Amino acid sequence: MKVAIIPARGGSKRIPRKNIKEFDGKPIIAYSIEAAQRSGCFDKVIVSTDDPEIADVAREYGAEVPFFRPADVSDDYSTTADVLLHAIKWYEAQNVVIDYLCCIYATAPFIKVKDIQETYRLLQQDESAYYSFPVCEFPFPIQRGVKLDQAGRVEMFQPEHFNTRSQDLEPAYHDIGQFYWGKPEAYKKGIPMFSDKAIAYPVSRKRVVDLDTPQDWEFALLLSKALRGTTEC
Repeated sequence: MKVAIIPARGGSKRIPRKNIKEFDGKPIIAYSIEAAQRSGCFDKVIVSTDDPEIADVAREYGAEVPFFRPADVSDDYSTTADVLLHAIKWYEAQNVVIDYLCCIYATAPFIKVKDIQETYRLLQQDESAYYSFPVCEFPFPIQRGVKLDQAGRVEMFQPEHFNTRSQDLEPAYHDIGQFYWGKPEAYKKGIPMFSDKAIAYPVSRKRVVDLDTPQDWEFALLLSKALRGTTEC
């Protein structure tokens, strides 16, 4: 069985009720649910939550909420891996075998169906891989990055690259924080996601935003307006 698992706890701090806050006309979690449904990749699309209101919204948009997440995997210190392991073990207790799972974050309004499909295809094709997820290139060479001391003075992380031309530096990538395909055994064995066991799927950074603060939210709304009607939307 292939399952999309959308973690959505109720206790977001910096943006209250973030996972069901209205974004450009509908609750933001709806974008993740609808993309998972349209992808045709999943036997089940579920939301893992501890919050009855989030559960109601999730069901309204067609997701299942087969359980309520316990408090020990719903606090500020619970990791995504903890949440996924809880879901995997819950299904195992029901004698249901998950072959592939995809963790889709609830705050991913720019998620694309094609990306879900293509990353799944990549994972299926490589038996030695445990994960597959989208990445994008950093907008500036990380080798030229600087840090500040307590006095605000500058120091390069890699001073040997001060005079290196940007085009001669190796490109660096980061995951875009939308979704992650994985095999259940990877989480059960604690296999690191950012390793040679993962396949990256590069995408455009035009639709990448990390929704952690109210300022991020405002920027994302502006980005949504800019992308509306384009192929990036």
